[in-house]
Amino acid sequence: MKRLTLSAGAMLFAAATAFAADAPPPVPVVSLSASATTSVPNDRMYASLRIEADNTDPARAAAEVNAKMAKALARAKGTAGVDSATSGYSSYQTTDKLITRWHVAQSLSLESADFATLAALLTRLQADDGMLLSGMSFAVSRDSRRKAEDALTQQAIKAWQARAQSAARGFGFEAWRTGRVSIDASEPPGRPQPMMRVQAMSAGGAPPVNVEGGNTDVTVTVTGEAVMEGARPAR
Repeated sequence: MKRLTLSAGAMLFAAATAFAADAPPPVPVVSLSASATTSVPNDRMYASLRIEADNTDPARAAAEVNAKMAKALARAKGTAGVDSATSGYSSYQTTDKLITRWHVAQSLSLESADFATLAALLTRLQADDGMLLSGMSFAVSRDSRRKAEDALTQQAIKAWQARAQSAARGFGFEAWRTGRVSIDASEPPGRPQPMMRVQAMSAGGAPPVNVEGGNTDVTVTVTGEAVMEGARPAR
């Protein structure tokens, strides 16, 4: 009985070895990636301003900031094409020569597609309302980014297909087919934060704020598998 068991095991091993020898080699799968990039003009402008007050009485410091912010916010909301919102309210105390003072500040965020209008508003908010300009930044709007990504997707796909065809020829295969593929677009970093620091302008006739929107690079990348088919290289 033991001899039969050993013989059967040997037969199974021999059959498995023969099957492995006759089995076709695994189909090569090549991982490839291709990207397409374009420079898109920034069509959104962002600005951040702040009001500050300093007083030994915290209530007076807060009242001064609140009154100035209410005036500035009314001016901003009355400007067509500009979106506005308050943000960043803070207060803290300092002590100098045993005198305790309170410092209160609040920020105003502005956004617009009309650069000239927003620049003029910034000038007035500094000259007439005593606001301090913290910074400005520019970005591509969601609609403009989507249009650019749609066009780039087609370009990236064609570039990926060309690389897959080139790889197939290089490895000696007649054809290839698409395996798993992913398409990724460069994501914006959220709402742009003010990056350019600017000195506050005096209330006695401030020069206009000069702005230049610039461009933003948008990229779409296609990554995937090209499964080789057709004639195989000789062993």
